[in-house]
Amino acid sequence: QVQLVESGGGLVQAGGSLRLSCAASGIIFSTNVMGWYRQGPGKQRELVATITGGSSTVYADFVKGRFTIARDNAKNSVYLQMNSLKPEDTAVYYCYAQIITSLTLRKQDYWGQGTQVTVST
Repeated sequence: QVQLVESGGGLVQAGGSLRLSCAASGIIFSTNVMGWYRQGPGKQRELVATITGGSSTVYADFVKGRFTIARDNAKNSVYLQMNSLKPEDTAVYYCYAQIITSLTLRKQDYWGQGTQVTVST
């Protein structure tokens, strides 16, 4: 019914930048909160940043000042600009969206398949 497709991960040197993109497709009535989570090796999945339809944002302390989240409501898309990357940012990054589908008219949580970000020293 709904798919989230991520792109933009890869390998980058410490201090470098990457931009992640995520597009939601399917029978979407509306999209509420969108965001990014990450899971590093041997770690729990953790919040990176979220953004509401009205563009209110929340950032994890460890990315404040380095990462910027944005969204395009018309495209049901969310982006994560990551600057000043550190080796500890290495993780699989997952796109998240709370979506109301045209089929159910109820809020449901959806996740992307994940995209690997590796930051080398």
